[in-house]
Amino acid sequence: MPDFSLEQEFQRDLGGNPGAKVIGLDEAGRGPWAGPVVAAAVWLNPDTLPSPLRDGLDDSKKLSAKARENLFEALLALSPEQAAIGRGEAAVEEIDALNILQASLLAMQRAAAAISITAGAALVDGRQTPALPCPARPVVKGDSRSLSIAAASIVAKVSRDRAMALLAAQHPGYGWERNQGYGTAEHRAGLDRLGVTAAHRRSFRPIRDALASKP
Repeated sequence: MPDFSLEQEFQRDLGGNPGAKVIGLDEAGRGPWAGPVVAAAVWLNPDTLPSPLRDGLDDSKKLSAKARENLFEALLALSPEQAAIGRGEAAVEEIDALNILQASLLAMQRAAAAISITAGAALVDGRQTPALPCPARPVVKGDSRSLSIAAASIVAKVSRDRAMALLAAQHPGYGWERNQGYGTAEHRAGLDRLGVTAAHRRSFRPIRDALASKP
């Protein structure tokens, strides 16, 4: 289960700034064929974080949709003394122009810029870090190890799921309210029947193939 060990270790490594606030960064939506990639930055106060949240936070992929929603709402209800949250995204056009990795890093950079505190350091899920004004450390499977990253993974995932539900209402027939834009059989059937929308990632091979096969 995630805890604050990595945050505390990073604080110690900062030497002259042991009280620096360490944020967690994560993104959601690298794999789908449609929609933006969404990122979140979260700072949690280890001295005031409520026990139910401390015990419930985990990698968003390990949680049920209901559990994610409940934790998301609980995180947003925390006071500024308990937590700070920033969100950012990269649009489909940016994904196609930059590639999904660079767009994901851009979304995380925007999330970090949107947070209401001055971050002293950042723990970033994955193997690469975005350009930030503070020291940053990549953490493989960080959402299973760091409470800050776990919280960021939940905020990013729920925020993106809600965005895809809105896009589903604009583009019915692809099942995005259920598959969040991933390449499911339902999504593929929608592509075959309805074609490519403005919300699809044209740089992704299945979408390029769908466009190429259009008469």
